[in-house]
Amino acid sequence: MTANDRPDLFRPELVVIPCGSRKLGRRARAADMYVGSYHRACRKTADALRPDRLLILSARHGLLDLDDVIEPYDTPHGAADAVTAQVLLEQATLRAVVLVDPVVALGGARHVDLVRTVWPHAHTPLAGTRGMGEQMARLAALRKGHDQYPT
Repeated sequence: MTANDRPDLFRPELVVIPCGSRKLGRRARAADMYVGSYHRACRKTADALRPDRLLILSARHGLLDLDDVIEPYDTPHGAADAVTAQVLLEQATLRAVVLVDPVVALGGARHVDLVRTVWPHAHTPLAGTRGMGEQMARLAALRKGHDQYPT
């Protein structure tokens, strides 16, 4: 992790977190839909960073506000019916978040690659990790580090 990727030292304008494969089996708010431990860890870290705005990047729906209500789905990033970079850019434009800075992207490589199509300047504090365990440890460190450097 480089100094450029230390969101615990500043307050981001936008944090984008990944959806998750584990979901509720019913229609729900995006904030409640994803129940997996990885999504929840990303969400807790995003909340600790206290961004002006938090969005979930859904493989099926694209950018979701926490209060957006969606049906459960089974679409991984990269699938034929997954959201594309073009759709993501259109959604970011409609949500008036294309030009925000700083942006933090929490998630794995596929997620971050898609986020960077809209925000090439996004901070990616999980870059360079070698798996889920390392990412979870880094998320915990970011939460703890943010407590040491309040914004």
